[in-house]
Amino acid sequence: MTSLDKPAESAEPSASGSSDDARAVTEAALFEAFGGLRGMVETVLPGLLFVTIYTVDQSLKTSAIAALAVSLVLVVVRLVRKDTVKHAFSGVFGVAFGVVFAMITGNAKDFYLPGMIYTLGLAVAYLVTTMAGVPLIGLILGPIFKENLSWRTRNPGRKKAYAKSSWAWGLILLAKCAILFPLYLWADTAQLGWVLVSLKIPPFLLAVWLTWVFLAKAPAPIDVFAEMEAAEAAEKARTEGTAPAAAPEEPAAKGPARHRREA
Repeated sequence: MTSLDKPAESAEPSASGSSDDARAVTEAALFEAFGGLRGMVETVLPGLLFVTIYTVDQSLKTSAIAALAVSLVLVVVRLVRKDTVKHAFSGVFGVAFGVVFAMITGNAKDFYLPGMIYTLGLAVAYLVTTMAGVPLIGLILGPIFKENLSWRTRNPGRKKAYAKSSWAWGLILLAKCAILFPLYLWADTAQLGWVLVSLKIPPFLLAVWLTWVFLAKAPAPIDVFAEMEAAEAAEKARTEGTAPAAAPEEPAAKGPARHRREA
């Protein structure tokens, strides 16, 4: 059995200070994974601009160009500030797919369709991976917590928390899709757009809050990177401590030469 498979002896916080630290680490990890307030703004703003402009002048081209332009501006701002760009880039790709799809079909509602399909696929992924014993939220947050996949075999309490979180994400996203897809068929572009924008943040915040609740009560993550560094340091110390000492250099054989001179 390898070190990654051995059960953790005790991962529960032992004091209130440790519990507070665990909550702080969980909050920081969720902020990094999902982008925090700024990430939410970058997610909502392009769609909000699209539906606002389309509601005013019914121009697919103008609305699409404006949404794509603001997405690019958000990326440029992050690049200039040397911030993480993954959330902004994901927004650009999502908007670009929507623009291309709507332009090809000529139907403004299709601007929202790629994002809706992505949401449905993500919901299914959360549920299927949880049923398979590898909850997706654990795969997302594991590297951020520096625990990688150690929670699967060494930290059952944490695996359970990840499973609960993934169920929450999957069911919340499925509920969102249950609202949006019928509207895609029945509502006009402006109605669908405003409902979609209004459903961007609340379900997301609910899922993040539930994830925080489950993980804050879970055992602390096992820092496998620290364990590997400690193991390497111990191995290095062991190797250096048991290496054979260099043999002392033998003195030059002066005796025989001296006897030959005396002979």
